[in-house]
Amino acid sequence: MTRFPYDQFAKDYLKELLQPLGEVETSRKVPAQIREIDVYFVPLPQSTRNPIELGLLGKFAAEPALVEPFRNAATIAEIRSCINKLFDIFAEVKRQAKGDKSRLAESELPRLWILSPTASESILAGFRTNLDQENWGIGVHFLGDHFRTAIVVIHQLPCTEETLWLRILGKGKVQQQAIDELEALPPNNPLRSKAIDLLLNLKTTLEFNQNIDEEDRVLIMRLSPIYEQKLAEVKQEGIQEGIQEGIQEGIQTERRNVIENLLRVRFGSLDAELREITEALLALSPEEFTPLLLQLSREQLLDRFL
Repeated sequence: MTRFPYDQFAKDYLKELLQPLGEVETSRKVPAQIREIDVYFVPLPQSTRNPIELGLLGKFAAEPALVEPFRNAATIAEIRSCINKLFDIFAEVKRQAKGDKSRLAESELPRLWILSPTASESILAGFRTNLDQENWGIGVHFLGDHFRTAIVVIHQLPCTEETLWLRILGKGKVQQQAIDELEALPPNNPLRSKAIDLLLNLKTTLEFNQNIDEEDRVLIMRLSPIYEQKLAEVKQEGIQEGIQEGIQEGIQTERRNVIENLLRVRFGSLDAELREITEALLALSPEEFTPLLLQLSREQLLDRFL
């Protein structure tokens, strides 16, 4: 199973949750090499921050941060790669500060949060991690102070409201438990609505993938009742308002989400050219556009629809 649908889901999910608190950049290029940071976050000044309850994730957002989420347990090589990217950012930030002729304190440098569903004791010991349970609780393993890095083992986090928004990025039973808790939140909770919409986008993307594993099927099944309920709500709202266009608009929005997700899965991101052909693809039915998006190359798609 390709990791790309989950990568895109995690980036979109973290961006939606963190945007009210500061500037969020996904797939940020690292100048030193052709590498990308999944999520780069810079908080707004405290006086202008939008009050939003993100629990432990909100604590991460109290300072500049790099967030690297992994669908499967992060390997030693992947953790080292994340740390390399952090050091590249350190150098970039230091250069900018020197250009501004201002001194930069260590505490002003971004911190790296590696989100991994699980992590073996040998990996945690190999990176000499330590817990700070008094301030951060269980599951957040810090490397030495000067690394400004922590490995967040999602499946070790306690099942509390404080950790909900991180456990959504877990796997298997941990993720399903978090989805249960998400559903139980009040319907008017803005974070609930955003998270559910992104999970349903992930479900749609997975369904169009021809190489899904048992874990993906279980996740699709868990999200299916939420999807059906969402469709029923959209239709009911359209009936109550007597506006058929509303239903059509909802269908068009859903199709647009499907097309954009498939383009991201195939090509990594949506640039201006790919966004432009989205409008042409919307004129087709799902049965028509799905095989085209899965089979044609980027060049073939642009030739056909531009």
